[in-house]
Amino acid sequence: MVASWIRLGVLLAVVVAIVWHTSGSARGAGALAVGRCGAYGNAYDYSTQTAALQAAKAKCDGACTTVAMKRACAALAVDLKNPCGSFGYAVAPRISSALNSSMQNCYKFGGQDCVIRTWACDAKG
Repeated sequence: MVASWIRLGVLLAVVVAIVWHTSGSARGAGALAVGRCGAYGNAYDYSTQTAALQAAKAKCDGACTTVAMKRACAALAVDLKNPCGSFGYAVAPRISSALNSSMQNCYKFGGQDCVIRTWACDAKG
């Protein structure tokens, strides 16, 4: 009885691992759209880069710039005291690098009290 439960558990784990692996490899495109006054849109785990760029831009209010992330992470930082002022964004292979670089860019462009507004990672980021 216990052996059959163990076999069932192992089989279930193998099936979950296969499904997770194949779905992650098929969907690895993402994008970040950035606009004025802290506007943003993000999209992740899309099957194509074009679809991810379109989805991110559709979620962003106003005229927005889009950047692609494929097997990566993206982050946006804005000045908390003046959200319509300085901001910075970055795309990097790891979330920690994207967060740090977006904060550095916000301060570099004049931000005084920069905070992370959004971040996202695609399937492999």
